[in-house]
Amino acid sequence: MKKIEAIIKPFKLDEVREALLEAGMVGLTVTEVKGYGRQKGHIDTYRGAEYKVDFIPKVKLEIITTDKEVDRCIEVIIEKAQSGKIGDGKIFIYDMERAIRIRTGEEDEDAV
Repeated sequence: MKKIEAIIKPFKLDEVREALLEAGMVGLTVTEVKGYGRQKGHIDTYRGAEYKVDFIPKVKLEIITTDKEVDRCIEVIIEKAQSGKIGDGKIFIYDMERAIRIRTGEEDEDAV
């Protein structure tokens, strides 16, 4: 099993979520996050005054999936989250050692 974490632009969330559902991904956790990468924030203007925005709002998707579904999941995220502009985000893939469904005690792929 793998854990996929994707940091994407907030306005891309619905499009990515719908595409993941269509691709058969059944579980997803979404967290509102703030951060920056290479862009190091940006300068914004509000009522004529400029100010520096150090942390850019993003959303973090967390998906647990089987090894055989991980490539398809990544393809879907890239296809739907990509705008071609700076700040599109990142995807991180981790090995998932163990998963347990609290209600039933099912483990690993059965728990997902």
